[in-house]
Amino acid sequence: MPQPPESSSNAPPDPDQTESKHDSWTDRLSDGWHTTTDRVMQILPVDKAAETVSKWFSVDETQIAEILASVRAQLPTTEALLIGKPQAGKSSIVRGLTGVSAEIVGQGFRPHTQSTTRYDYPSKELPLLVFTDTVGLGDIDRDTNSLIQELVGDLEAETSRPRIIILAVKINDFAIDTLRQIATQLRQKYPQIPCLLAVTCLHEIYPASQIDHPEQPTSVAAVDRAFTAIQEAFAGLFDRSVMIDFTLADDGYTPEFYGLETMRATLADLLPEAEARAMSQLLETGTSSAHGKSSDKLGDIYRDVARRYILPFSIAAGTVAAIPLPFADLPVLTAIQVSMVGLLGKLYGQTLTRSQAGGVISAIAGGFVAQLVARQLIKFIPGFGSVISASWAAAYTVALGEGACVYFGDLMGGKKPDPQQIQSVMSEAFTSAKDRFKIN
Repeated sequence: MPQPPESSSNAPPDPDQTESKHDSWTDRLSDGWHTTTDRVMQILPVDKAAETVSKWFSVDETQIAEILASVRAQLPTTEALLIGKPQAGKSSIVRGLTGVSAEIVGQGFRPHTQSTTRYDYPSKELPLLVFTDTVGLGDIDRDTNSLIQELVGDLEAETSRPRIIILAVKINDFAIDTLRQIATQLRQKYPQIPCLLAVTCLHEIYPASQIDHPEQPTSVAAVDRAFTAIQEAFAGLFDRSVMIDFTLADDGYTPEFYGLETMRATLADLLPEAEARAMSQLLETGTSSAHGKSSDKLGDIYRDVARRYILPFSIAAGTVAAIPLPFADLPVLTAIQVSMVGLLGKLYGQTLTRSQAGGVISAIAGGFVAQLVARQLIKFIPGFGSVISASWAAAYTVALGEGACVYFGDLMGGKKPDPQQIQSVMSEAFTSAKDRFKIN
């Protein structure tokens, strides 16, 4: 089973360092391929090499679970407890923090306890944000004490993840006794957990003459008065407060996520450095129209994890392709690449059968498949042919892994994969790896 290299930090890489890290792992690819190929071909008979290497890089569900557990332990995941009445804007907060559509947010929440639901973003397997939402708060028939006990029980669970409580209160809602009671007990029991008071739905008290969001929310007298009153009502129960208005495009307000930049800066102040940096990457664009760029930032974090596994699979592909018999290695080479794509899919929250993983390869590989077959013919040149074929297979596997990351990243972000973009990424990755191996 491929193992991730040891790392001295659990934080995700700074995107500005992507190029240097890319050079680092491709250097390791080149060195590792030469070392592994020589060792395997010396120790094993040629006709046994493919079978043995195939077993080495066969990834079963148990191994995948172990890999996911290892990666989860290194992700800068934040748990956000959303407390507020229905229609207080909690789902809109999730939408603003993740950039996904309202439909996806609605489908993402799953029952957690009797009074809470949970949403793991972007996937349950590898979440960066975990939202726990209170449901039914403020209902006459709801037992407030039982809800508090459920929240306390959830917070009592041991975890190394940073937590934050977000109190969502509508700007025009002053029937907040139940919410204040819950906030008071949680604050008394967990004073170390930061609490953000998010006052929402500002446009509901705009004067008739206000047709869009103001430059500063406090410039609207009604908003300023209501915000001050809510702050006073929750005095001593929160660390920071923000005014936000996350509307839908059909509402006609600009920007759609009013106050998101302020909320991002506030969360950065309340969270540890690694988690704040990951959150900042997710929120960098600040608008739903730039969701694609936000997904790219998320993809950078996941792609760095994925490259830990692209490396050993690429080394295995090069090793198998060194077998000096044309087409003899293709079944094993295909099996290695299918296993790699299946594992990468799992990292991105996509569970694939081997057949489905093969279908993904067919969908994204394009003209590379024809070149792969053509490269088999060069093995008829003794010695030199096998070297060229092995180097090409290793580089192609790198490109395939990078293309799969783009494909799965698009799916994870709720986008339709772009074949041209995938081909562009694969071509660039192949050229880079090819240069390392001096392939003509």
